[in-house]
Amino acid sequence: MEYILDQDKIAEEEKYDGYYAVATNLQDHAKDILAVSNKRYQIEECFRIMKTNFDGRPVNHRLQERIKAHFLICYTALLVYRLLEARLDDQGTHVTASNLITTLKNMNVANVHDIEYMALYNGSKALDALTRLTMLPLDRLHYRPKELNSMIKKFLQ
Repeated sequence: MEYILDQDKIAEEEKYDGYYAVATNLQDHAKDILAVSNKRYQIEECFRIMKTNFDGRPVNHRLQERIKAHFLICYTALLVYRLLEARLDDQGTHVTASNLITTLKNMNVANVHDIEYMALYNGSKALDALTRLTMLPLDRLHYRPKELNSMIKKFLQ
């Protein structure tokens, strides 16, 4: 079987390249419908982040309390991420969910003979942005416990 391309149809369809159509039976103004459509995209993105970055699925619990706790932790993580994202955007820095979460997960320190903590992570764009946002020296290699405690107390005030 041989296929023939309808060049007229192709040319007609090309007129609409780059446009996104929204079909609805709502009688609202187009501006309001597009605002709802944009919110839907944001909600879907939240679920995508929860499932991929926060291990929201699969749920390997059987007890109802544990299932609820699992999702509460995931929603809390999403809230913290979104708040960080908004604060970073306010300072003119955009960091993807994946980059920010990877940076935060990698921010481990080792206790060196109860004298100091040594950073086991490397710098990144996300770490630089978090350092500017929190005004904490997150990019240092060594931290003394007293310094860390005073920084945390100052940050929480």
